[in-house]
Amino acid sequence: MITELNVEHLALLIALEQRAQSGTSETQMLAALGSQDTCVLGWWQAEQLLGYAIVARLPFEAELQAIGVHPEQRCSGGGQALMEVVLSTARGWLSERLLLEVRAGNLSAIRLYQRCGFSEDGWRKGYYPAANGAAGREDALLMSQIL
Repeated sequence: MITELNVEHLALLIALEQRAQSGTSETQMLAALGSQDTCVLGWWQAEQLLGYAIVARLPFEAELQAIGVHPEQRCSGGGQALMEVVLSTARGWLSERLLLEVRAGNLSAIRLYQRCGFSEDGWRKGYYPAANGAAGREDALLMSQIL
């Protein structure tokens, strides 16, 4: 089941992010939960929050700002279900496109986005700090879908 989250879910969201490691800070989560132009979605199973997505409404577009799924629940359909509701939300806002960026090395996320109809728009070289304490920087892949 996917529902919209609110400030009362902040502690659950923070606990999930500590496991999911999407890179979203507590400050970003709180701001998203309190914004009228942002929708925070939660994927629940048996009353446990196992995934979330943050989508923001922009003047003509929408942006997927974060998506995270509990590591033990990856490849179980939660990410796909969240993306379907993200796309539906953006369409409901009458957004022209849904934008996102993803670490170039996050192949499972890239495959999910491709299955959902996203295409590559470009790259941001050296955009992210290297993951897991590695040296250097990692590129960001920019993707979008026309709605």
